[in-house]
Formats: sequence, C-alpha cells, structure tokens
Amino acid sequence: MSTTPPTLSERVLASVTTRTSRRVRDLAVEVGSDRVTLRGRADSYHVKQLALHGAREVVPTLRLDNAIVVG
Repeated sequence: MSTTPPTLSERVLASVTTRTSRRVRDLAVEVGSDRVTLRGRADSYHVKQLALHGAREVVPTLRLDNAIVVG
C-alpha cells in the first residue's frame, strides 16, 4: 500500500490551519507557477498575519498573496 506525499497546497493548508488554530474560515490555498494565494475570512488582522507566517514556513521563497478578508 503506497501513500502519495501531500501536495504543496495541502502542506500550506496544514501549516496555516495549525498556525491559526483553525481561525480562518473557508480557507483555500491556490498554487500557481510563481505564487501562492491564501483566501478565506478571519476575525482579526492578527489571524491574517498568523496565516501568512504559516504559509511562509512552507514556501519561503515563492511570492505569497494574502487575500484573506478580515471582518
């Protein structure tokens, strides 16, 4: 039985979810050829920033767009 390794988007999603303690609603990660985009909703800018740091742990060199909406 072989298991496939997690995709880049799955790794980013897991890191952001852990870093934010699941406080980003409707979290989605889009991976393009040169960038990663975070989408979802957060109650504070602090949680949005935590999401950015979580993603940065996985993709330290790719362009990272944080499109998480606060409110």
